[in-house]
Amino acid sequence: MKHSILIVDDEKLLLHSLDKALSHEGYQTMTAVSGEEALATFREHGPDVILLDVKLPDMDGMQVLQKIKAMDACVPVIIMTAFSGIKGAVEAVKLGAYDYIAKPFDIDELTFALARCLASQKAVAEVNKIRSTSKERYSFDNIVTAHPRIQRMIDLSRRLAKNDQSTVLIMGESGTGKELFANAIHYNGPRCESPLITVNCAALSEGLLESELFGHERGAFTGAMRQKRGMFELADRGTLFLDEIGEITPKTQVKLLRFLEEKKIQRVGGTKKIKLDVRIIAATNKDLFREVRAGAFREDLYYRLNVISLVIPPLRERISDLPLLIRHFIDSYNRGLNKSVSGYDEEALAILSNYSWPGNIRELRNIIERGMLLCEGNWIRTTEIPLEHIASRGISDPAKVSSPAPAALGSAVEACADGIPSHSQGNRSRPAPVPAALDSSIKIYVEAVFSHYQGNRSRTALALKITRQRLKRILNSTVD
Repeated sequence: MKHSILIVDDEKLLLHSLDKALSHEGYQTMTAVSGEEALATFREHGPDVILLDVKLPDMDGMQVLQKIKAMDACVPVIIMTAFSGIKGAVEAVKLGAYDYIAKPFDIDELTFALARCLASQKAVAEVNKIRSTSKERYSFDNIVTAHPRIQRMIDLSRRLAKNDQSTVLIMGESGTGKELFANAIHYNGPRCESPLITVNCAALSEGLLESELFGHERGAFTGAMRQKRGMFELADRGTLFLDEIGEITPKTQVKLLRFLEEKKIQRVGGTKKIKLDVRIIAATNKDLFREVRAGAFREDLYYRLNVISLVIPPLRERISDLPLLIRHFIDSYNRGLNKSVSGYDEEALAILSNYSWPGNIRELRNIIERGMLLCEGNWIRTTEIPLEHIASRGISDPAKVSSPAPAALGSAVEACADGIPSHSQGNRSRPAPVPAALDSSIKIYVEAVFSHYQGNRSRTALALKITRQRLKRILNSTVD
C-alpha cells in the first residue's frame, strides 16, 4: 500500500520536482500552492504525511500547521524552511510538527526523513493498538464471576481506577487473579495512555531488584558501564505493579517507602533525586500483617501500601463460579484451537467441582487447556483430566464447597462396585480386578475422596452416595 504525501509550497518549480521525485520513490503525491488549498486537500484526502513550507502567499505556515493539527492531532507534518528560518521551524516542532528539513536539501535527505517519520507513526499506531486491545481485554466487564464477593471487589476497583493517586494492595493466593485486577485498575483509569510496568519482586535478587526498580549511574557497581533508567522512571505518569511485594528486602523496603512519601527516587550510585508521577499497585500471596509482626516487613511501609486493599478469595471459596469460568476458558480455547468442544461430561465435572484447586484459576485454565488439546470429541471426559495430579493435591469437602457427587457419578461408582466379586484364599482376601465399567479414573477419584477424609470410610461413602461395603470393595480392587 502506497503512503500518501501532501506537498505544500508556492515555488512551482520545487513543487513539481518534489512531486516527480517522490512519485518515483513509490509515494502517492498531491500538491498545494497555498494554505487554503492545502487545508481543502487535507480535508478531502487525509494524507499520511504533509511536507509544509513556512512561507506561503495567503497565510503563514504556522497557521496552516495549527489548523491541520486542530483537525487531526496525529498526522505528521515536516516543515520545509530556508536556513534563515530554522528558528521558526524549531518553534513549529513545539507546536506539533514532527520534524523540519532545511532548504536546499537533496532527495535522499528528504526520503530518509519521510521514512523515519512513517516508521515512527507505525510504531505509535502499534502502541495505540496494543493499548486499545489491553483496555478491551482488561475491562471490568470481562472479569468472569457471579459471586457477590467478587462483584463487590469489581465495584470498589472501578472507583479505585478513577482515583489514580491512591496506592492499592491486592492480596490473595497464587493464581487467583491479582494481576488481572491490577491491569483492570490501570487500563480503566486516567493513566491508561501511559505505561503499566510490571515487576515480579520474587524473581530478582536484592542487588538486581534495586537496580531494576530505581536504575543506576555509570560506575555504580562492577558491570555498570552506562547509566540506566529503572522501572520507576519507565512508569512515569503511569502505573508500577509490584507483584510479590512481600519478597523485597529491608533495604529495598526503605527506598520504596521513601518514594511513597516524597514521590522521588535516587538511582543506585547517584546523588540526584528525580521527581516522578507513578501510581503503585502492589500484590502479595503472603499475610503481610503477619510478616510485620514477625519483623520481616516494615510496619510503616505496610500501612503506606495498604491505603486501599483488595482481598481476592481462592477458587475453592467461590466454587459457584466454576461453571462460568470453565465455559469462558472453553470458549477461548475453541477459538484459539479451532475446536467445537461443548464442555465436560458429568463425571468429569463432578471431579472438578469437588477438587480443592490449590493453584486456583491459573490451575483451572491449565487443566482445561490440557483437556482441550487431548479431547477428540465434543465433550471432555475423565480420561482427559490429569487425575493423578488432582488426587495428589486434594479433594475439597463436598459438604462445604459443593453438593455431593452427582447422581450420575454415584450411580456409576455403585454399578461398578456391584460388579466386583469377593475372592478368598484361605483366610486372606485377594483384591479382585476392576471390571471394564470401572476404569482407573473412577478408582483414582474414589481414592482421592477417601484420602481427603483421612481414611474415614463413613464420610467417604456418604460423599460418594455409596455404602461402606461397596466403598471397601472399590478400595481393595485392582485395575487390569
